[in-house]
Amino acid sequence: MKTYILNSSLVIPCPIDKTFDFFNKAQNLQAITPSHLGFDILTPGPITMATGTCIDYKVSIMGFPMRWTSLIQEYNPPYGFVDVQLKGPYSFWHHEHQFEAQGTRTLMRDKVRYVPPFGMLGSWMNTLFIKPQLRAIFSYRLKVICEKFKASGDTSSLYIKEL
Repeated sequence: MKTYILNSSLVIPCPIDKTFDFFNKAQNLQAITPSHLGFDILTPGPITMATGTCIDYKVSIMGFPMRWTSLIQEYNPPYGFVDVQLKGPYSFWHHEHQFEAQGTRTLMRDKVRYVPPFGMLGSWMNTLFIKPQLRAIFSYRLKVICEKFKASGDTSSLYIKEL
């Protein structure tokens, strides 16, 4: 099974506390997720983010509805948190959200380690479907976050590589 890494970064023109406050609210994940994924949080709110918090979602991957359960494995406000998939479409999903103060701005980084499902077939699926879909989802996220925080210029980066 091959592991892939998605890296994304964005400089946000807001202080770290204000930036983290937005990402600390689970309901904001829906606002930065493309609507075609049918993303819906099933866990009753309000959700308090902390180490050990579990959040249940419903998503539609390539037209197939499925449940996704995330565990907040690490929580270190305002510098970041880590969520891992307990149940969902991937064989493995580990998502690091990192925030670094840069004066009155914040460098936000996402690092996702993932293993596609279905063993050897998963590598093929990653090339044809998963990698392009993740690139589109995170590109959408960057666009929406730029609009929300009024970021401008070439302050973002996104790439996926194989380990």
